[in-house]
Amino acid sequence: MNYIQTLQAQLHSMATGFVAALPGVVIALAILLVTWIVARFASRIADLLIGRTDIRLSLRDLFTTLVRVAIWLIGIMLASVVVMPGLTPASLLAGLGIGAVAIGFAFQDIFENFFAGVLIMVREKMRIGDIIECEGIKGRVEHITLRETHVRSLSNELTIVPNSMLFKNPVRILTDDDLRRHEVIVGVSYDTNLDRAAEVIRRAVEKAEGVEATRGVDVFAQEFASSSIDMLVRWWAGSTPKAGWESRDRVVRAIKRALDEADIEIPFPYITHTFKEGVKLPRCDG
Repeated sequence: MNYIQTLQAQLHSMATGFVAALPGVVIALAILLVTWIVARFASRIADLLIGRTDIRLSLRDLFTTLVRVAIWLIGIMLASVVVMPGLTPASLLAGLGIGAVAIGFAFQDIFENFFAGVLIMVREKMRIGDIIECEGIKGRVEHITLRETHVRSLSNELTIVPNSMLFKNPVRILTDDDLRRHEVIVGVSYDTNLDRAAEVIRRAVEKAEGVEATRGVDVFAQEFASSSIDMLVRWWAGSTPKAGWESRDRVVRAIKRALDEADIEIPFPYITHTFKEGVKLPRCDG
């Protein structure tokens, strides 16, 4: 009988405490409801104000999210103090600090990618649509979030790259400018007048479609190859991969046509370089 009386006393005490705390719970729920309404309106106002600037969309979403999170933190703190009167804002902040440290160690990679994403958005050097290359990954930037960046390869595969990788490693932005320098190697025979050949090549490249002739065309005699003198040809054209391939195609065709018209030979490599493995060369006796 003593156990039953003890249990009854405990249940009565719990019921009495719940009834006593009920007004505080109702007030806390009201505070959370007001917090939800204020957070919605505040995020809309922040979005309208930031929308008038030139800040990129993902960074705008970051600011509105931070405003919403800050309001919810304040609302939850107020509701907790109302429900638990013994809980002071100082003790609550201390508990949040210890919890933040523990969470930070547990989710170190996530926070690293988050802050890297914020810094990538702030520096605004890598834009949506840019062609980038980083650690063997090459493609078009489709989307930048706070944790990862979506890169679509030139063969249409999607690669999800952690932001910390793009922030800590060198990133080549191939489309940072509208124009980029392209180059090709042209070999001419050893009996060719190199000055004349360089002039023929230069004029052919300048007349090719898509070449920015005002930026200049460079033709340099580069090295003595096995069967030719190799010349490095450089020119300016569009920076996108498609523009580069199209420009290279037109330039190679124009150079071949101009050299043929000028009777300048483009020699074949020595025969020893053209035979595949397993093909025997004829014997030469004597």
